[in-house]
Amino acid sequence: MTTTRKKARALCDRCTGLCCRYFALPLDKPEEWGDFDDIRWYLYHENVTVFVEKGDWYLNVLNKCKHLTDKYRCAVYDKRPRICRGYKTDDCDRTSNEYDYELHFTSAEQMEEYMKIKFGDKVFEKLEAKKKKKKKKLKK
Repeated sequence: MTTTRKKARALCDRCTGLCCRYFALPLDKPEEWGDFDDIRWYLYHENVTVFVEKGDWYLNVLNKCKHLTDKYRCAVYDKRPRICRGYKTDDCDRTSNEYDYELHFTSAEQMEEYMKIKFGDKVFEKLEAKKKKKKKKLKK
């Protein structure tokens, strides 16, 4: 067994399955108010965050793989998906450096604050105005 392979095996022996507890999907870079509002909607859901890394936006879903065992091993290792097979210990969540997020949103409220900075403090007033108009029409 090569030294590199021994090192990788040692890392796997101490693995706690960090990479099997979430997945991140690329998002189109938001440009308009509606794009950011869609991201705000994602953040209304449990176990979801959004981050920006190297200028790219990602939807991060914090959801454990159903095949991760209590001993942090893959129950379907021999037939694991291509994404899992392509994962290398060089990029391991356990051993690599901290994440280098440019931005990391963990709540819709954080996105709202960001939208206020980007589009102005009154960014949500138009939504509130529409709501008031609907209430007035219902009262008539």
